[in-house]
Amino acid sequence: MTPSELTSLLARGEDSRHQFKRNATNADGLAAELAAFANSGGGWLFLGVNDDGSIAGLNAADIRRLNQLLGNSASQHVRPPLHPLSENVQTDQGIVMVVEVPDGLAKPYLDNQGRIWVKQGADKRHVTSREEMQRMFQRAALLYADVVPVAGTSVEDIDDKAFSAYFDRRYGASGEFSGLTREQLLQNLGLGDGRELNLTGLMLFGRNPQRWRPAFEVKAVAFPGKVLHDTRYLDSEDIKDALLEQFRGAFAFIKRNLHHVQRGRGFNTPGELEIPEIALEELLVNALIHRDYFTSASVRVMVFVDRVEIVSPGHLPDSLSPEDIRQGKTIRRNPTLTEHASHILPYRGMGSGIPRALEAWPQIDLVDDPAGNQFSAVIWRAKAEWSVDTAAPQVTGEVTGEVTGGVTGEVKRLAEAMQGEMKRSEIQAALGLKHEDHFRESYLRPALDAGVIEMTIPDKPRSSRQKYRLTALGQALLKAGQEKRE
Repeated sequence: MTPSELTSLLARGEDSRHQFKRNATNADGLAAELAAFANSGGGWLFLGVNDDGSIAGLNAADIRRLNQLLGNSASQHVRPPLHPLSENVQTDQGIVMVVEVPDGLAKPYLDNQGRIWVKQGADKRHVTSREEMQRMFQRAALLYADVVPVAGTSVEDIDDKAFSAYFDRRYGASGEFSGLTREQLLQNLGLGDGRELNLTGLMLFGRNPQRWRPAFEVKAVAFPGKVLHDTRYLDSEDIKDALLEQFRGAFAFIKRNLHHVQRGRGFNTPGELEIPEIALEELLVNALIHRDYFTSASVRVMVFVDRVEIVSPGHLPDSLSPEDIRQGKTIRRNPTLTEHASHILPYRGMGSGIPRALEAWPQIDLVDDPAGNQFSAVIWRAKAEWSVDTAAPQVTGEVTGEVTGGVTGEVKRLAEAMQGEMKRSEIQAALGLKHEDHFRESYLRPALDAGVIEMTIPDKPRSSRQKYRLTALGQALLKAGQEKRE
């Protein structure tokens, strides 16, 4: 790492992947920091850096002491031991020790007192809830929610018609299963333990699965406006039963609360759904299959005048990010459920669902919310002022040529929300976004990179008086959208 690269990293401030420390003297304290990183996807610890990102610097004696402290902390104060990498970067203010902690492969990592630490924003916290511990064992492939037996269930709770139709369609007259009792058959297919159904068996083939797991349903609401706290609603439904019926019911709810458009068809034709059905289908199935079943909460479907939100309990597992899943990367949170559901629901697997939805309808925001322990897909409904195609618009006037640099739907919406010079918090509020990290990563930075907006104090990017305004390019983009409306 070069000094300039270091300076650039420090200028961004602390977050869940980057922690600053002036110094370290206590092995237990350092061990807790290392364990938190290893339990939360990995990260970098910068020693010799003040909390505000300024370099305090270390001398040669500090480096020798810290190397010994780091080795002792990682090998003797964390269980199982960790193997961090360190690099010393020489700056004008002194040496900065950069410690890289990889994402742990043997989670959960504990300190000497048996405590589990995880990152929470730029800080760390002690894990105490049983559900969160279960999720950590799940990430370590030691426990999966979808194969946990559901106490009190039995083979009598299976919907025999649904199960027989699935079995005949997939396995036919397979000799592998001939002569087996129903209990043995369910156990061999990974749907039970021979006595009780597991969660997969219950959610796919159970009769009235909400009798045992009442929260595992879909709650759907259609609002007349743009805000969640609106006391009015146009339509509401609690969708229960097995996952196939939940999918069908939720899909029907969304469709009846959206518009149909002609898109070049004849006036008397029924038209197409304003958002392509394949995009809604993929995102809804994704929420039902990949949700966190250790969390006792419902999948939520909300239809607003400007968007549809599908909210799935559980944030993205391990170090998976929204950008990763945009590219087709995946981690199976519920592998047994996924295996069977792929033959029941319209699910294709291999991480292809999200890219397929984005290809059909690019105006989708993917929002990971670790603090709220949920993942949301926000599907924006068509606006007259923006084209629904993915090509960058042409603008004319003082700024000519094709607008490049990632003019996404998010950047267009940010540009539309701008009113003169605005603070970051004002823009975020105008867009109705709650999470600052998501706003910065998906809206603010891409808009700056595309040259659509600019800082009013560019030489002091972290100034408390910093504001943003449209550039000539941004103004031309808005003008092009207005002309298209007219």
